[in-house]
Amino acid sequence: MSIQKVWGSVRGDASHLEEQYDKIYRYCYFKLRQRELAEDITQETFLRCFSQGGCQGNVYELRYLYTVARNLCIDEYRKKKALLLQGEEVIEDIGAEERMLSGVALKIALSELEEEERELLLLRYVNEVPVGVICKIWKISRYALYRKVQKALRKLETALED
Repeated sequence: MSIQKVWGSVRGDASHLEEQYDKIYRYCYFKLRQRELAEDITQETFLRCFSQGGCQGNVYELRYLYTVARNLCIDEYRKKKALLLQGEEVIEDIGAEERMLSGVALKIALSELEEEERELLLLRYVNEVPVGVICKIWKISRYALYRKVQKALRKLETALED
């Protein structure tokens, strides 16, 4: 795909792309907890999207973006694990996470949820990803997704009450 063709499509729908870029960045940051690494993965996600024609301004685009971002984050976990096994230290940017989570009670409540539950709540309520897209990313039915989200919300509500 030529750069002129990509640039033409970017200029035509810049606000939509900026919104999606912010959401993908939040998703990557949530998964990786490192600002610079999340930025790199987000950029790589969009580069792959453009180079393979996945960014076409439809629901398929969302599914494609989140699938690519998720796979790239998994690859980073594997790299991190390999580094730890080799004895090298991995430094995480925890200060940025602390600034993002302003409420202590919310942070404690979220920490009591499983990783999958936190990811579901992020996708559904923070990034406002449509239910159908989440179902396709996770390869589960709408009913299974509904049950998982409701369970996570109940656990979060119980933890906040305590």
